[in-house]
Amino acid sequence: LSAAYSVFYFLSTLSMIIYKTYVLSYPDDRLALDVCLLFLMASLEVLRVYWGIRGNLQESESYTASNLIAAVLLALYFVIWQSYVLRADVIVGSILICLYGLTGIVGLGTLAPFTRSEFILECTLFKGIDGSMKKL
Repeated sequence: LSAAYSVFYFLSTLSMIIYKTYVLSYPDDRLALDVCLLFLMASLEVLRVYWGIRGNLQESESYTASNLIAAVLLALYFVIWQSYVLRADVIVGSILICLYGLTGIVGLGTLAPFTRSEFILECTLFKGIDGSMKKL
């Protein structure tokens, strides 16, 4: 759901930036910054979704808790600190931030069983002198 909405968010934000350049006097340096940050956000989103899928399949904490903070900060930039913020920017960006929050909560829920199973495995096994794993 988050990946599909991210595509919608990217296309709608890009179209709103194009609209703002034609209707409003958008500063050129700010236009370049906003477009570059939008493409950076899109590339981070692709990495975040890929790493989330990979981390879920491998049951890995490092992949599952990937660059969500950077994505949230970029989404906040487009909601708060952009040169011209339309009401549509606020609505679309707020929905994206809520989806990021839901993704974080679900990610924490999936990390708990991963770390618990590793903890139980470490408690029931120990490394012997010869390097082999032995049960307690």
